[in-house]
Amino acid sequence: MTPTTENPETSRADAWQRVSVVAVTHHSRAVIEGCLAGIGDNAEVIVIDNASDDGTPDLIRKLLPRADIEENADGVGYGAGANQGLAKVTREFALMANPDSRVDTAALEKLLDAADAYPDAALLAPCVLDDSGAYEPAHDAELFQRHRLPARTGEVPPDGPCCADYLSGAVVLLRMASFQDIGPFDDAIFLYYEDDDFCMRIRQKGFSAILVPDALVNHGGGGSVRPSAHYRWEKYWHMAWSRLYLEQKYHGRVACAAIAWPNLLRYALKTLGNALTLRRAKAWRDLARLFGTAGYLLHVPASRTVTRARPAHAETKT
Repeated sequence: MTPTTENPETSRADAWQRVSVVAVTHHSRAVIEGCLAGIGDNAEVIVIDNASDDGTPDLIRKLLPRADIEENADGVGYGAGANQGLAKVTREFALMANPDSRVDTAALEKLLDAADAYPDAALLAPCVLDDSGAYEPAHDAELFQRHRLPARTGEVPPDGPCCADYLSGAVVLLRMASFQDIGPFDDAIFLYYEDDDFCMRIRQKGFSAILVPDALVNHGGGGSVRPSAHYRWEKYWHMAWSRLYLEQKYHGRVACAAIAWPNLLRYALKTLGNALTLRRAKAWRDLARLFGTAGYLLHVPASRTVTRARPAHAETKT
């Protein structure tokens, strides 16, 4: 990661003219106003709505009439929705922002300064703060290496820009020229780990992903959807399914099976144990994990947009 000597002021002339803001919404009416509030007048704004029934698209039209809104009759998941939005981008960069995030001009300028200084960076992420102002780590090791690392309790942001294996998708700046080489999000993944897959492909193509700690944004954390039993089921079902999908995609069927079958037994026992001890929320969580694992093993697709339940580019290891 070697910086260039370009003048960072080139990004400050009119930062928002350089970006298309892409947001994927789903029942996001309660948080979308805060997200839109910090966006500059010169930004291109693209919203892909995944079948919200709370009036999210109508509110966006009221708050930001110039926004390009595409409404999906059925939810297609985050990755497929992001691909719809990215297909509409006409600017140099896409600023991908969750509906419960808040980005201002100062943060954008910092991200663009770093993008200009590090032209090999395909993806750049800011320092994320939660609603209380606490640091929310937005970078990590590669998915398959995280279990080797200690807990991140008490972690503080790095002193300056740093390369990372993984950047959280809460808010990221994507260089569109690099995106043409990296390719779209894997639309077989409905929810969870699609950003892990994308970051791994960034590195495979020879680009870098950079955390920019002096760019500060706020993220509500889970505020973009309504909490409910259905939401918890969907969350944990897809977390279990997507994790197995990536294992097979990158390491093959045997490695996937070595995780899937023990997980099937573990989640079954945890569901039973939590049910017997009346820990209903945990029992519901583990039952969803159990069904997500079983769904993957039974070739049930996670996404309605594709019919496959196996990676299109899975390795041929057996």
